[in-house]
Amino acid sequence: MDRADEHTETRALSAEEYDAVHAAVAAVAPTWAGGQAVTLNALFDRWRGMAEEVEEAYSWCAPELMNDIWCRGVLAKIWPMLPARVREIRQPELESIDERYRRATIPWPGRPEDGFGWWTWRVPRRLGVEASEQRGGDWPLGWEMMPFPRPESVEVVS
Repeated sequence: MDRADEHTETRALSAEEYDAVHAAVAAVAPTWAGGQAVTLNALFDRWRGMAEEVEEAYSWCAPELMNDIWCRGVLAKIWPMLPARVREIRQPELESIDERYRRATIPWPGRPEDGFGWWTWRVPRRLGVEASEQRGGDWPLGWEMMPFPRPESVEVVS
């Protein structure tokens, strides 16, 4: 978390808290693919963006979803390493984004809905695909590797 990234809704963090946040993030995910340093705010922004994208209609394939939700896994790993006050300040925001993602997805059959990694065992309720990628009532192209039939609650839209 950079000082420039601080949320205006929160109290100012101490230098020690900023250092602890930076150390936690750097220990788990020091840089993005392009080499830029990862920040706590950027992780939250990515997770919020994923929730928004899935709410609208996720238009990428299943393996890409796993790549896109990487940010939530990093948040889970760094969470216990963050100072208690930072967790207290950011917890409502994380819970809100998590709830949006849960509402926009359905759980995999037979997988736990809670616990570490719960976000990896969910499927978007709306899959956006090109008309040529629709294949009747089954999974669209890019999702056919799913180990269960497409639930009726998963809508394929073009």
